[in-house]
Amino acid sequence: MNWDEYSDWGKYIAEWGANYHKTLADQPVRPETKPGDITAQLPASPPDNGEGMDAIMADFNAVVMPGMTHWQHPRFFAYFPANASPPSMLAEMLVNTVAAQCMLWQTSPAATEVEGVMIDWLRQALGLPEHFTGVIQDSASSATLSAVLTMRERSLKFTGNRDGLSGKGHLRIYCSDQVHTSIDRACWVAGIGQQNLVKIPTTGPHFGIDVAALKKAIADDKANGYIPAGIIAITGGTSIGACDTLGPVLQVAKQEDIYTHLDAAWAGSAMICPEFREAFWEGVEGFDSIVFNPHKWMGAQFDCSVQFLADSTPQLNTLKIEPEYLKTSGEAVTNYSEWTIPLGRRFRALKIWFLIRTYGLAELRERIRNHVHWANEVCEKIGAIEGFEITTDPILSLFSFRCPGDDDTQQRLTDAINKDGRIYLTQTLHENRKVIRLQVGQFDTTRDQVLMAADVIKDVWKEIQ
Repeated sequence: MNWDEYSDWGKYIAEWGANYHKTLADQPVRPETKPGDITAQLPASPPDNGEGMDAIMADFNAVVMPGMTHWQHPRFFAYFPANASPPSMLAEMLVNTVAAQCMLWQTSPAATEVEGVMIDWLRQALGLPEHFTGVIQDSASSATLSAVLTMRERSLKFTGNRDGLSGKGHLRIYCSDQVHTSIDRACWVAGIGQQNLVKIPTTGPHFGIDVAALKKAIADDKANGYIPAGIIAITGGTSIGACDTLGPVLQVAKQEDIYTHLDAAWAGSAMICPEFREAFWEGVEGFDSIVFNPHKWMGAQFDCSVQFLADSTPQLNTLKIEPEYLKTSGEAVTNYSEWTIPLGRRFRALKIWFLIRTYGLAELRERIRNHVHWANEVCEKIGAIEGFEITTDPILSLFSFRCPGDDDTQQRLTDAINKDGRIYLTQTLHENRKVIRLQVGQFDTTRDQVLMAADVIKDVWKEIQ
């Protein structure tokens, strides 16, 4: 392909993309595809000779698109959103075109310096104090792993990387039973182990960690020779939106000199709205590490996860490795690859710059406020369906419910709703019962699209009786 052909096809694909987004609401959210359907349409061996883009795009439309779940659909109420606003998509086109490897300041000075400024813009937007710096990671999983590795090294006086973990004692990480499984995986990868991730029961209206139980667990572990290494709190858990009460958790951490990390991957975006901070953000300034994903609720295209650090030194002491071929001579600069596990880095900050400049914080706040309000409205409508039960009230824009019947009935209704295709929901477990969860957060959804969910649920429930 020459560059003239690239230009022509680039224009074609941009127009295709605009039409795709403009017509999404007319399509089912999930495909009617069975396992193996796509594989069966693909050649078993690669071609020896190249093909034209006409043939490739025709197969893309015929083979790939019928098998895609539409995450940008306005009635995507499952999981959490992975929003892709138009300006962030345009920024990604530029990033992919320039195709820079932004591992060091000298390999892409603009990428490094824009990232530093975007971190500070987001710090201000979320109401964090000036001492916080940060780095853009690919996902919250990577940020959490970075924090857990830092917890490990700090508790071992930064000898684990050098000596290995054998004979160092059993480290303990503490969290609530509402955390995302990325915390479990981080403990696996860090060599801490599943059995040393201590999950504490929750309490209160927002299902926050039981602080008294946390204190007791730490005291018991210390008495038994374990080493408390870190506490991971959550603001907006994946299952039902659980939020820890941050101040009391931090008080325990400070008393015990334990490193803290806050997982606010989804709900952190809502903290650009000052009115949500009192309930969900009070005390956040005391955390050592905080992660939130602009690629979820804020509208930055995946992948884009921001980790804030009150002091970058412990994480740098954990992750920084500097062979001669990566050293930067001259003035002192920031090399963000030293803050993260991967060496290679994309220019993720550009889409944040485009996004915030296009909408401004005011419009981004309005979208999030709308989602929270509409979630409360549709929750009321679902709760009014005969026999239905709201199992957890809306925490920001996430709530859960049950239809009449046992756990198998909940799954049967979920599957029937998703097969219907008009909306997409997912299930979870809460208090040992299966419940159906609904989260409002797709960037361009409207009130009508959200309220339609209650009508679809009622219709499908009647059909499966």
